[in-house]
Amino acid sequence: MSQTLQQERASGVARIRLHRPALHNAFDAALIGELTAALEAIGTDCEVRAVVLEGSGASFSAGADLNWMRGMAAASEAENRADALALARLMRTLDELPRPTIARVHGAAFGGGLGLVACCDIAIGVPEVQFGLTESRLGLLPAVISPYVIGAIGARNARRYFATGEIFDAAEALRIGLLHQVVGADQLDAAVQRQLDLLLRAGPIASAKAKQLVREVAAHADGKRHDADNAALIARLRVSPEGQEGIGAFLDKRKPSWTD
Repeated sequence: MSQTLQQERASGVARIRLHRPALHNAFDAALIGELTAALEAIGTDCEVRAVVLEGSGASFSAGADLNWMRGMAAASEAENRADALALARLMRTLDELPRPTIARVHGAAFGGGLGLVACCDIAIGVPEVQFGLTESRLGLLPAVISPYVIGAIGARNARRYFATGEIFDAAEALRIGLLHQVVGADQLDAAVQRQLDLLLRAGPIASAKAKQLVREVAAHADGKRHDADNAALIARLRVSPEGQEGIGAFLDKRKPSWTD
């Protein structure tokens, strides 16, 4: 039984709720390990079509647990490296999860909590949410989460916020690309559900492959190889059972089987 998470699964949607409300869902080794395991299990579950990541209580996640930080400050460099690699595994697992993911963000998202938001495919928050990459105030940097944060907000914004450690609001998060949508607290669940409805209308394989396609295109330096790989991908999808069903449904003016 997880001590740090709550999970629900219904109608193809897995909801994972960070559940350390008294500590604003702050990270420690247990939360990192349990969340990684939960995501890895979802990644192999064919019944799951989409994932919602959210937090219990007043915040999404306030970053690192102070007691955990105190313990790591007293640990050796090797122990700190192992600890950081565990966090890196969590972020990469979420970023590369073969299911579309939605971050439902409220309260605060600092440090690793902000990293989780950056790793999700869709991020929706309320106007009151606050974000921060405050590691520089401690003489540190958000190194482990940096690939995902830079991917979300761009290099120029990352240079500012990594260096200053300043807190910014939902409007700024929307402007720089960390959030896709900002809605009132009373509309947050409805906004998340609208995105889930759209995701569930998409072909399961196509939806799962979307982030892989984006990642591979962004990484390609060889244009001709890029064209060949993309042509091979669309060819595979067109002749696949899902592609055949989707095209057939469109031509027949009916809903595809996966929406039943």
